[in-house]
Amino acid sequence: MGSSPSTPARPSSQTGAATPRQSLALGLTLAVLAMLPFFVSNYPQQGDYASHLARYHVMVAGAGSADLARHYLFEWQLGGNLGVDLLVAALAPLLGLERAAWLISALIPGVTGLGLVAAEWTLRRRIGIGAVLAFATIWSPAMAMGFANFCLALALALFGFALWVRLEGKNWRWAAMLPWALLTWLCHLAGWGVLGVLVAGYEWSRAKSWRSATACWPLALPLVPVLLGQGGGTGVAEYGQPLLSYKLGIWIKALRDRVFMLDFLTPLLLILAMLMAARRGRFDMRLGWAALALAGLTLLLPRHLAGGDYADYRLVAVALMVGALAIDWAPPRWLLVGASALFLVRLAATTLAWQAESRELDAKLAVLDQLPKGARVAGVVAVDETRWALDPFEHAPSYAALKRDALVNSHFARDGFHLLRLRSASLEFTDPSQRLLLAPGTAPDLSAFAPAREADYLWYLGGAEPSALPAGAVVVARAPGSLLLRLASSGKPN
Repeated sequence: MGSSPSTPARPSSQTGAATPRQSLALGLTLAVLAMLPFFVSNYPQQGDYASHLARYHVMVAGAGSADLARHYLFEWQLGGNLGVDLLVAALAPLLGLERAAWLISALIPGVTGLGLVAAEWTLRRRIGIGAVLAFATIWSPAMAMGFANFCLALALALFGFALWVRLEGKNWRWAAMLPWALLTWLCHLAGWGVLGVLVAGYEWSRAKSWRSATACWPLALPLVPVLLGQGGGTGVAEYGQPLLSYKLGIWIKALRDRVFMLDFLTPLLLILAMLMAARRGRFDMRLGWAALALAGLTLLLPRHLAGGDYADYRLVAVALMVGALAIDWAPPRWLLVGASALFLVRLAATTLAWQAESRELDAKLAVLDQLPKGARVAGVVAVDETRWALDPFEHAPSYAALKRDALVNSHFARDGFHLLRLRSASLEFTDPSQRLLLAPGTAPDLSAFAPAREADYLWYLGGAEPSALPAGAVVVARAPGSLLLRLASSGKPN
C-alpha cells in the first residue's frame, strides 16, 4: 500500500486528476490560509494565549520592572517545553514583545500545514486527498486552547518525518536526525514522542521486526537530558475520572472548537474516509501504523503527565491527522479541491468567532485603565460548564500582568514544570483558580472567592452580574461583561 520514497507514486486511474504541481499549489495555499484567524483579530483567541503572553512579558521585562520583580520569578530550565519561549526571547528585542508573540503564534498553523505538505510530497510526489483532509485537523483543540509549544513541536515532527524518509539510504541520515530530534524535544516533549511514533511506524511497515525499533536510534539524543533529570517536568500521572466516560469524551471532542455539529461530524467523516481507503487498498501503512499507535496512546496515556494537562487528549487530533495523511489517493481535480471544503468551513467558523471575540475582549480590557500598576488582582472568569465552544477568555485576567505589571492568579506557575513562579502569593493563586464553572444563567456568588484573600482587586469576566461580592468591595470600573472591584484589603479608602 503506497510507493517507496525512491519510486514515483502510482499514477491515478482517474481522468482529470490534478497534476503534481497543481496539487502542490493547492496544499501550499491551504497552509497559508491556515493562519487566517490571526489576521482578523487584535487579540488571538486561543484560551491560554494571555497567560503565555504574560509569561513572555515577565521574561523580557521582569528585570526592568520593580513590580514584576516583586511579584514573579522567571528562571530558564532545560526541558522539553521551551519552543515558543526561546523564539520570543530572540525576536522580542527586534519586533517588540506582542508583535513577536503574535507572529510566532500565527506562523504555527501555517508551518503545520507545510509539514503536512512536506510529508505527503516526500512519500508520493504529489498532494492527494488524504493530505487535504488532514488540514481539517490543524485547528485542533490543542491549537484552539493555545498549546503553543506542543503545536510547534508537532509541526517540526512532520518535517522531521519527511526528512527521515527523504534521507533513506543516506549513510549520514543519523547526523541530520540527531539535532532535529533534540530540537523537536526542546520545543515540546510530546512532539518528540510523535516524531518517534511516525518514524517507528514507517520502519515497522518496512521490516516488521525488532530492527524497526533499533533503526530509530538517531532520535534518541533527547534521552540524555531526560535521564539526567531535565525531562521537562515533574508531577503525578493522573487519569481523567471516571475513566471510561473521560476517554470516550476526548474522542467525541476530538476536534472541539466553536460549532458543535461541525466539530462532532468532522472526525466521523475522517474516520469514514480512512475506512473506505483501507477497503480499497489505498491506506498507506507507512503512516497507518503510526496512526493506530497514536490512537492507542490516547487510551493508554493519563490525562496529567510530567506536569502537563491533556497528555492523552492532544494526541487524538494527531491520530486523526496522521490517519488522514495515510489515505493514498489522487482523485479527480474537482474532488481534490472539494475535499478542502472541510478545512475551509472549519477555518471560516474559527475566523468569524475570533473576529467577534477579539472585539469583545477589547471592550473587557477597558477596565484595566483604572487598575494601579503592580496591583494584586484576583481574576475570576465565569465559564458555562455546558458550553461546547471553547471559552477564549479563561486566561484573560493575565492581561493585567501584561498591561499593568500586576500579580494575577491565572498564570501557569507550578514549581518543577513552569518557568514562571510567584514570589508574593501562594501556589493556590495560580491556574485554574480563576475559573468558576457555572450552570447557564447562574449569577455567581463572589462573596467567598478564595483568591480574593490574597488580592487588592477583583476582576470579574462573565455574562451574568454577580449575586454577591466580597465584603467591602467597591466597583471602580465597568465594561460589557467585565467588572473591576477594589477590595477592602487593598488599604485604600472605599
